[in-house]
Amino acid sequence: MLLTHELDAMSNHEWRVLPLVRALPDDIRMLVFVAIHRPIFGGLVALVASLNPRIRALSRLEVSAFLVIHGLLHFLFIGYPDYPFSSLISEILIFGGAGLGAMYLALEGREKTCTGESF
Repeated sequence: MLLTHELDAMSNHEWRVLPLVRALPDDIRMLVFVAIHRPIFGGLVALVASLNPRIRALSRLEVSAFLVIHGLLHFLFIGYPDYPFSSLISEILIFGGAGLGAMYLALEGREKTCTGESF
């Protein structure tokens, strides 16, 4: 859902609501947004699909936590005038991802508790 949300972010010009690049011209903000996301997503795919089970497990936990935090940040931005993610598909991708991340974390926590393992 995260990767699909980023496609939606492009069509919704998400770079316009990011405080770190707000002072830049719009076309430069878009380039910075894309330039930052490309290596991040390449790295995420490599980490969550790693052949090393520990790296893979930790990466999946971190991505799940990020999805929850990402959903909370979007929730906080809903009232802002420049916030563009008001369509049903945007909300499904953002908050669905947060819900799936929360479920993954809960299930992993439950499994670790039942088996006595630590994170």
